[in-house]
Amino acid sequence: MIRTLAIEGYRSLRSFVVELDRLTVVTGPNGSGKSSVYRALRLIAASARDGAVAALAREGGLSSVRWAGPETISPWMRSGAVPVQGTVRSQPVALKLGFGGDDLGYAVDLGLPVPSASMFTGDPEIKAEAVFAGPLLRLATSLTERHGPSVKVRDANGTWQPHEHRIRPWQSMLSEFADPALTPELFGVRESMRSWRFYDHFRTDAAAPARQAHPGTRTPVLADDGRDLASALQTIREEGLDQLDRAVRDAFPGSRVLVEDRDGRFTVALQQPGMLRPLGAEELSDGTLRFLLLAAALLTPRPPALLVLNEPETSLHPDLLPPLAGLIAAAAERTQVVVVSHAAALIDALADARRIELEKDTGETVVRGQGRLEGPNWAWPKR
Repeated sequence: MIRTLAIEGYRSLRSFVVELDRLTVVTGPNGSGKSSVYRALRLIAASARDGAVAALAREGGLSSVRWAGPETISPWMRSGAVPVQGTVRSQPVALKLGFGGDDLGYAVDLGLPVPSASMFTGDPEIKAEAVFAGPLLRLATSLTERHGPSVKVRDANGTWQPHEHRIRPWQSMLSEFADPALTPELFGVRESMRSWRFYDHFRTDAAAPARQAHPGTRTPVLADDGRDLASALQTIREEGLDQLDRAVRDAFPGSRVLVEDRDGRFTVALQQPGMLRPLGAEELSDGTLRFLLLAAALLTPRPPALLVLNEPETSLHPDLLPPLAGLIAAAAERTQVVVVSHAAALIDALADARRIELEKDTGETVVRGQGRLEGPNWAWPKR
C-alpha cells in the first residue's frame, strides 16, 4: 500500500507531501488543487509505461505545468506585508513525483533539457530516478538509482553494480531495466504501477460508448471509457460477486440490472418495478448509467494496486451517494482507493476514510491543518 505521496513543482503543488491510507478522500473548494493531485498521480503512473514525457507534452510541456510562483515564499509574502515576487533561483527547474509504500517506493525528477540541435527542445528530461525499500528514500534503503544516463543496482551483498547500458533522457529505468531476475524490486514497482486504474468523468451522452452494444467477452477490468460495461457487469455476476445485485437494489429499490445478448453483442438494461419491459442502455438516465459504470469499476474481480476516482459524484442524484459510498468502502477492503471529490454527502458517508482537505495559501496548494513541518518525512533522489 502507498503510504506517502510526494509532488514538487507541479502546477499549484510547490512542495506537497501527504500520507495516504487504505481509503483516502481528497477534497477542497474549487481551485484548491484537487485536479492537480489527480493529474500528478496519473503522471506517476505514466512513468511505468515510459510515457511521463509524452504525458507532459500533452499538457503543454514542462513550462506549462511547473509551479509558476517564486521558488521561496517568505513569511512576509504569506502575511501580505510584502507582495509576492520572484526570488533569485538557487535550485534547477524541476518537477518531482514520487510515492513510498509498505514494501517499495519510487521517485522521479524531471528537468529542462540540455540545449542541443534537436527540434524536441520542449521535451523535459528525466534527471534522476530511484526505487527504494519502504516509505522513505535513504542511503540504506535505496535499491536502484538513475543519475542522468547512468543506472546502478544494489546486489544481494549490498554492493552497487553499474549497468553498462546508457539510458536516454526521455526513457525511464522502469521500462528499460525492469527484469524479474536481475532487478526484481524494479520489476515489482513497475508492475504494481501499471496496474493502477483511473476513472474520470465517464461519458453518458447519447453517443456514449457505454450505451452502445459491444462484442461480449469476459472482462474483469472495465475500460476507462466504459465501452465494455455490459461484459464487465456479466463477468462480475459470473464470478459470483453478489454485491452487484445488492448495490443495484440499494440504489434503485426493486430493480435488477440485465445483460442482453444481441447476436454476440452485449448491452445493458435495467428492469424496474412497475415497468412491463426493461429499459435499454439508450433509455437510462445519465445518473443511472454513471452509477452502473462506477459499480463495474469498483466491483472488478481483478483489483488493482491502486484505484483512483475523480469526482465520481458527477451527474448522480444525492440519493445515489450513500450506495456509491458503500461500493467504495467495499472496494477499499480489497485494494487501495483514492477518491477526489467535493460532494459533502459522499465525503460524510465515507466516514472511515482519511480526509485530505486542500486549500490555497499564497497561490500554493496546502493541506488544511497540516503545518509546514508536520507532513510525512520525504527525500528526493540527487541529480
